[in-house]
Amino acid sequence: MTISIKNQPKNKAVAYIRMSTEYQEFSPDIQRCFIEDYAKQNGLELIREYVDEGKSGLTAENRPQFISMLNLVEQGLADFNHILVYDISRWGRFINIDESGHYEQICTNKGIKVHYCAEQFKGNDIGSQIYKAVKRWAAGDYCRELGVKVFNGQKNLIQHGFRQGGPAGFGLRRQLIDSNGNVKFELKRGERKSLQTDRVILIAGPKQ
Repeated sequence: MTISIKNQPKNKAVAYIRMSTEYQEFSPDIQRCFIEDYAKQNGLELIREYVDEGKSGLTAENRPQFISMLNLVEQGLADFNHILVYDISRWGRFINIDESGHYEQICTNKGIKVHYCAEQFKGNDIGSQIYKAVKRWAAGDYCRELGVKVFNGQKNLIQHGFRQGGPAGFGLRRQLIDSNGNVKFELKRGERKSLQTDRVILIAGPKQ
């Protein structure tokens, strides 16, 4: 009896999709379409998706779908032999690049191949391994650089007297001003600014 290659277990794949809140260009739909095309071109049957939306790639622990997928692999219960990911940054933006490689190696040890569908490297030759290491470093470095930029931005705003979130202290109120420094109105309890360019300062509350 002839068995279709498509139905052989070795050709079954799952997709892992992750999107952080700041990345619209990496929307689940964009990743999904690219992965589906890759699967068709490589004779792989997609049987399931694991999707972590609005999740940072800094760690694995905060991504329940990623952990669920890896647990199946580690326990030898995976009904697939391929994991398709859009690119290395969707696998994770780990600060320690060895952590990214560690999770991939878990899959490799169980006979499961991780495909980074949009990346240029293929195979396990030395050139591909070096390129992969550089891409892992770049993915993690994005978070390091972003953290520095956010910290410096907040520091600059604080030095100019602007409030960076949280309730006002005892006897104080939060006042909203626009980008030109013009007073708009006082924020009530539970209210938040709606425009990114607006700023919040603290003012003295009523005497009684």
